[in-house]
Amino acid sequence: MIKPTPNPPETDPVVRKPSTMFFISPDVDTETLLAHACESLASASVMASDFATFLEGSQRSTLLGIAQVIMLGELAVNRALDNLDPP
Repeated sequence: MIKPTPNPPETDPVVRKPSTMFFISPDVDTETLLAHACESLASASVMASDFATFLEGSQRSTLLGIAQVIMLGELAVNRALDNLDPP
């Protein structure tokens, strides 16, 4: 079997330097990070659900699916918060 394209050249891995435009201080504790993530996911869930009311058909179904994935992420973050500080 003939391969139509050659393998890419082998190079050293590029060191990725993250952008500092949006920076989270490294001394922020895990519980605080999870609490903010939970609030952000809750807001995203509400925005997606509200926006879905303006759509029809497959676009609405797609956005509702995205809202469901957001909600699952929120549930996972809430469980992680519960694991850090059990009731």
